[in-house]
Amino acid sequence: MAKKSSRDRMKNEINAGSMADIAFLLLIFFLVTTTIAEDKGILVKLPPWSEEEPDITKLKERNVYSVLVNAQNQLLVREQPMRIEDLRENAQEFIANPMKRPDLSEKPTKAIISLKNDRGTNYETYLKVYNELKGAYNDLWNELCQRKFGIDYSEELPVAYRKAIKAEIPFVLSEAEPTNFGEE
Repeated sequence: MAKKSSRDRMKNEINAGSMADIAFLLLIFFLVTTTIAEDKGILVKLPPWSEEEPDITKLKERNVYSVLVNAQNQLLVREQPMRIEDLRENAQEFIANPMKRPDLSEKPTKAIISLKNDRGTNYETYLKVYNELKGAYNDLWNELCQRKFGIDYSEELPVAYRKAIKAEIPFVLSEAEPTNFGEE
């Protein structure tokens, strides 16, 4: 019979057989309990997909409010430089045309806002421009709602009222394909 030495008795091993099970259970626990934050973006309703060629109609130049944002985040509105801070008020004047100027839209139902940006445009600048254009419509809708119904335009407004407001001032924003970096 072989004698056991003191060295053999000192070799203690840790049983690691259940370590994989524990790691797996922890992984599942963290996957189940972790919430994944969803990115919030701009809510835009896209037109339905169609295989047909689009109807290209010639628009009157006076009804198109073209906004270009270049790679240096500068605005060119109807071929004139403009600051983002002035965009909302200028867009409202274009859409509503209260003075019936011949260089602004004929009426709100014919006004079209065309937004085109450069691939080098900062996303923050793009969002500011988009928010100002959307804000112009929101302000016009609120103003019209106050005149017609005596209340603010909001999500709590009855659907029939919202449809009536949007029939008079429809939100028409056309986004063109971005140009390559520094092209505009």
